[in-house]
Amino acid sequence: MAVEVSEKARQLHADALVWDMVWPWEPWCDNGLDKLPDFKAAGTDVLSLTLAGDNHNIYQAVTRVAETRAALAGMSDQVTLCESASAVRQARSEGKLAVLLHFEGTRCFERRLDMVEVFYKLGVKHTLLAFNNANSASGGLMEAEDAGLTNFGRSLITEMERVGMLLDLSHVGHRTAREAMEMSTKPCVFTHSNVNALFEHPRNLSDEEMKQCAETGGLVGIASSTMYRDAIPSTAESLFAHLDHMTQLLGSEHVGLGLDIIFNPAPLNDWMRSRTDEWPDAAAPDWPGIDSITLDEIPQLTQCMLDAGYPENDIRNILGGNYLRLAQTLWG
Repeated sequence: MAVEVSEKARQLHADALVWDMVWPWEPWCDNGLDKLPDFKAAGTDVLSLTLAGDNHNIYQAVTRVAETRAALAGMSDQVTLCESASAVRQARSEGKLAVLLHFEGTRCFERRLDMVEVFYKLGVKHTLLAFNNANSASGGLMEAEDAGLTNFGRSLITEMERVGMLLDLSHVGHRTAREAMEMSTKPCVFTHSNVNALFEHPRNLSDEEMKQCAETGGLVGIASSTMYRDAIPSTAESLFAHLDHMTQLLGSEHVGLGLDIIFNPAPLNDWMRSRTDEWPDAAAPDWPGIDSITLDEIPQLTQCMLDAGYPENDIRNILGGNYLRLAQTLWG
């Protein structure tokens, strides 16, 4: 059942900075850049695009970045590719969608530390270490055993911190995530993960992991994928339950959004069924596939927070203020 959004919630949502740190723009997700104006129309101010990762090499990743930068330049009346917090503020003042770029996995670095700065200067502002499966940097959470950070992985984190690339620990193994947070000297994030105490799944986080992340100065972003919460069909109320658990545990200053919205889930579900080493859930004959909340449902989260008695400043932090603060710290 849909949450009815009050005028107060609509106004607060429209006035707040809304920052979604994950939108999968990859061929198997059937998401096109023509959808970007829809995000802005629905109230999203900042959106980070997944471009490449463990399914790509250097050439493929660079090509994806180049093609995306060119496409965004052709939409400059509606979107702005941003590489700093100040650029995000400027894009919003101009009524444009602020777009960021990121990777999901580091195979596309091909064990070359010098590619970290290259990709960063091309606009890639954050990356996962690995995506579900192990790579040369770290363990993945869908492996039978997570061996943790490799020597190269530790060097990679050090170089990322040097240039200012944000470390995202979603999809990496739980041992790997703990080791990464222990060695990090800058904030870490889980851009799109949910709460294991509410729904047990390898992709979800224990309270201890979330607390460790907050102690780095980072934050945890809720993911709207139905695979990571007991919610079919998807509802804003189910997603709010995870958000509320995080907020009560960590405080509003360590929670954000990484909604991972899918407009047409069928192609992605077919892709996942073909790669069950990455997605063991998809091997089950009765696997229902995944879905996400819709753009129209995002303001329902704001209503849920108001209904739960959240102060308006806390709501603003969660919707986007926390990521803006983190961007200011890392990117200026």
